[in-house]
Amino acid sequence: MEVLTVFFLALLWDILLGEPPVKLHPVVWFGRIAGFLDGRWKRRGPLPDFLAGTLTALAVIGFALTLSLLPSYLPFPLDYVLAVYLLKSSFAIRSLHEHVAKTLTGDIEEKRKAVSMIVSRDVRSLDGTHLNSAAIESLAENLNDSVVAPLFYFLLFGLPGALLYRAVNTLDAMLGYRNERYEFFGKFSARLDDVLNFIPARLTVLLYLPFGGRKVLKHYRLARFKINSDKPIAAMSAVLGVWLEKPGVYQFPGRAPENDDIRRALRIYWFVVAEWVAITIAATFKFRPLNIM
Repeated sequence: MEVLTVFFLALLWDILLGEPPVKLHPVVWFGRIAGFLDGRWKRRGPLPDFLAGTLTALAVIGFALTLSLLPSYLPFPLDYVLAVYLLKSSFAIRSLHEHVAKTLTGDIEEKRKAVSMIVSRDVRSLDGTHLNSAAIESLAENLNDSVVAPLFYFLLFGLPGALLYRAVNTLDAMLGYRNERYEFFGKFSARLDDVLNFIPARLTVLLYLPFGGRKVLKHYRLARFKINSDKPIAAMSAVLGVWLEKPGVYQFPGRAPENDDIRRALRIYWFVVAEWVAITIAATFKFRPLNIM
């Protein structure tokens, strides 16, 4: 199967049509499997919880890899259709823009509601400036999680790589919390997500260099709060010249972010996406990822 053709068609699907229906979205399936197994397991202590959480993660990953191999068993053109559908489900360019664009409102309650849909923090006490920061942070972090990283693993390992990454990222989003319920149950998922994002997060920073140069590198050196997710946020802060912060977790210097800075961030987002898509096309054409579809 021609990998570059599958990528082109998946990209067109994403830009023109956006996300598949919720009931038919593979990422939703990953989450439902994880949620089902999580709900069935009664916490029993550090070691049993860690083992149960690890098995839960492996079940979701195994399901993702099985999905990725299905196209190879189908005749033409069904193999292409399924491969395009599955690859498109691993990244989300258009929907990320749409979700962040909804925060572009002057009404504080509407903004708070829109921001609450894209961040996990409690937004009820955040003022307009911190809501602007949260929206831009989410855009920067998810540029890595929803665009750069899945396509990075597609380049390395084809469709299985893209779906495996998306499964692990979903597991981390659901189980990777440092609290009583998930401290041990979600540890394997969280650490595996850290490993898989290590290179893509830093690659994302490099993609910002044409827009911020030395400022990006300066902010990158300040990003010592988390293993990966603060790196793209630091780069976006540098390019926009605004402070971005999650109170009690990280803060990058600059002026206060305004509503117009969300618009600027979305423009930068599309430039970086264009860079990465061009690199993906060139690399696919030149080196060809592992052709497993």
